[in-house]
Amino acid sequence: MLRVDFYATTESEQLPAAGEASWYIRSQYDGTPWEEVFERFMRTVDTTQVTDLSIGYWGLHDTVDTFASDKLIEVADRFPALRALFIGDMSSEDCDISSLWHAELTPVFTVFPKLERFEVRGSESSMLRPFRSETLRTLRIESGGLEGDVVQAVAASDLPNLEHLDIWLGDPNYGGDATVADLAPILGGQRLPALRHLGLEDSVLQDEIAAAVAGAPVVARLESLSLAMGTLTDQGAEALLAGQPLTHLRRLDLRHHFLSDAMMERVQAALPGVEVDMMYRNLADDGIYYIEVAE
Repeated sequence: MLRVDFYATTESEQLPAAGEASWYIRSQYDGTPWEEVFERFMRTVDTTQVTDLSIGYWGLHDTVDTFASDKLIEVADRFPALRALFIGDMSSEDCDISSLWHAELTPVFTVFPKLERFEVRGSESSMLRPFRSETLRTLRIESGGLEGDVVQAVAASDLPNLEHLDIWLGDPNYGGDATVADLAPILGGQRLPALRHLGLEDSVLQDEIAAAVAGAPVVARLESLSLAMGTLTDQGAEALLAGQPLTHLRRLDLRHHFLSDAMMERVQAALPGVEVDMMYRNLADDGIYYIEVAE
């Protein structure tokens, strides 16, 4: 689907049909305010046909900023066909991920009942409460430090058709206080009968997560698994290899890791036919391990 950066378009520009594009609504520092860009978008594009929408930089402050999500929820009836929504689609040049905070986003699933894909970058305590969605198939939460209550909310949600779940857990120095225990209902899989991809990523607890995944019931029905972006060491990889078979996977993503050469060879040899990504090997400096995305 063609991605259209609406901020960069002009009033006279020929635009694609509303339902044939992924619309990116953003502002920039010292640029046209986001609310003006959004108002022009609603005047120019037939929003009743929009299926894919990404919300970028809206002018941020050092507190939880609810403006963009509140405005979108307020006009939800103008977007009856919306299937995919990304809130916080911005680079580190716009805002560090650790400073990208959201108020509660649970109402999104009520006002957009047909959502099949929801992505959010950034976090805040109580950003989500447990919810139920019959339509949601992809859920991605990207954070440099994800609060435990957000993980608990996802784990307690009823998502019978969710196929793809990615969670960046982050670093405690940036608010990431989620524990492996918080992940237990996800790893049990009872509320996620359709899950085929699981990503538990960007964590300082990557070894502990790997050990929990090694015996997790949900893994047997996965097609792909990601433990990437974190502090995975030989200890975590050893636990994976000692656990349940992973040879049924199509893909195992371990990129950005701290594995030894010997362990990398063992992992590859143990998983013939599995696409294993072990790019971006890191070396601990004076015993210091770090995740890929924090600040």
